[in-house]
Amino acid sequence: MTVRIAMWSGPRNISTAMMRAWENRSDTVVVDEPFYACYLSATGVDHPMRDEVIASQSANWSEVAKTLSEEDPGAPLFYQKQMTHHLLPGVDLSWTRELLHCFLVRDPYEVVASYRQKREIVSTDDIGIVRQLALYEEISELTGRSLPVIDARTVLLDPRATLSRLCHFLGLSFSDEMLAWPAGRRPSDGVWAPHWYQAVEKSTGFQPYGERAFLLSKDERNVAEESMDAYRTLLARGAWS
Repeated sequence: MTVRIAMWSGPRNISTAMMRAWENRSDTVVVDEPFYACYLSATGVDHPMRDEVIASQSANWSEVAKTLSEEDPGAPLFYQKQMTHHLLPGVDLSWTRELLHCFLVRDPYEVVASYRQKREIVSTDDIGIVRQLALYEEISELTGRSLPVIDARTVLLDPRATLSRLCHFLGLSFSDEMLAWPAGRRPSDGVWAPHWYQAVEKSTGFQPYGERAFLLSKDERNVAEESMDAYRTLLARGAWS
């Protein structure tokens, strides 16, 4: 039986490096942001490579959900890199009931500082942390389970310990294969990789955590502050026992 793992993250949050870690396991296949085309089609938002994204994936929510929850991926583990803002309020989440879930978070100030390097304007909806909390609550209720929340900083400070703990919590074996991977692009990467994945394509493992100095505009600080309560709440509620 296939074990399906949904990792819920916002953008600019080591989510692609985390996908690399799981894909490097010999027992795992991954999917990259499967609801991206659905999100772009439904909202009309203008993202880089918008037309290419929509052409590369199904924009039918139900069709994508069925693939994620029912179809055979061809491996014992099916890792799904999910962006929280791609699941709009009101979208049916019943397909998530039998999946294993984890929420990957990052300090909103760090997220905004990274995001603005890729797009000139950043909004609270763009970074997905407020939506992440709403999804955490909805999926917790649907599954009846306590769900783990991992801070990106914790992963970077000690990848082995953090991923080992996560695997144990999910009832899976940890593999050293998760700690290092070959550099380069993957066939599994979304068509949007040329715009977003330059750093991770050069990587061969998780980069060591380091404090970074950055200056944000007033509007950017406001976006970060609007997400701080959700970020702190997620860290407080995340189950690791």
